[in-house]
Formats: sequence, C-alpha cells, structure tokens
Amino acid sequence: MGTKQALLELQSRLAEKLQSAKTSGVSASWLAVEAGKSRLLFPLTHAGEIFSWTRVQPVPYARKWFLGMVNLRGGLCGVVDLEAFISGVASAPRSEMALAQARLVALNPLLEVNCALLVDRLVGLRTAEAFVASAPAPASAPAYFGHVYRDPEGGEWQEINLQVLSHSPAFLGIVV
Repeated sequence: MGTKQALLELQSRLAEKLQSAKTSGVSASWLAVEAGKSRLLFPLTHAGEIFSWTRVQPVPYARKWFLGMVNLRGGLCGVVDLEAFISGVASAPRSEMALAQARLVALNPLLEVNCALLVDRLVGLRTAEAFVASAPAPASAPAYFGHVYRDPEGGEWQEINLQVLSHSPAFLGIVV
C-alpha cells in the first residue's frame, strides 16, 4: 500500500470517528496534530473540515507565515503555516512528500474567520483520558495557548484555543 493510500485511509478513518463521536455522544475533545516539532491539540468545537494540501495562491505584502489563498469547497480561505506563526520563524520549504502528508485544518465557520491552518501531520483524536497530567500554559505564553498535557510516554501536547487565536491581532495582521 502506498503512502498516499495510507494517508487517505487515515483521513477517512478520522472523518468516520468524528462523525461517530458526534452521533454516539463519545467525548473526543481534541484533534491532535503536529506542526514542525510541536504536538498540538485543537478543540473539536473550534476545528472545521480537514483538507489535503492543495496549491496556494500567494498574496503580495503578506507575512511569511501567511501562505496565501486557497479555494476550499468553493470558498476562499487564507492559509496560515501554523509552525511559522507560532515560532515567528519562516518554515523551511516542504518537499512534495512532506506536503502529501500535510493537511489544511479549516477553522469552524462559527469562528467567522475564513482560514485554514497548515499542519504537517494529523495524529488522531484525543480525549482527556489519553493524558496522565496537565498544567496551565506558562504566564509568558501567547493568550491562545491552553493547557499543556503529558501523554503516558512523556510527550507534551500544547492545546491551542483556535477561537482566541483566530481573533488575536497578531493572527489577523497578515500584512507586512
């Protein structure tokens, strides 16, 4: 089985689990993703549809983390390289293979921001039971950082409050 087929099957399984969680009352709390070296948790109530990478139309005079615009299901969405936005450093160009694994996670339409976040990899759905400890974000962290969770293997996962992120002046300020 090829990498592309395996990724399509993963995305299909995630979509089925999301739908199942909505209809059966299972309380999956987060969509777990990787952006660069960061492990991140998006609240399911803030995340929208997940799309495969598609070519983005660059926008002049935009910050390095704002990749441009893309048509997702007939609607124009801005695309933010989440790794570059969080770190403040432009990401290295991604290979075709890396882009094949990357996904665009649209923000929930209720947040009223037509935007998708570029993440390097989907990891799956997580509930609070998947973690052994949590701590509040450091005082110096951005306002959109929620709790930091630790999994049984010792890995740290940073919760990202997409509602706070999508309305922060830094996120909305795409023009250089």
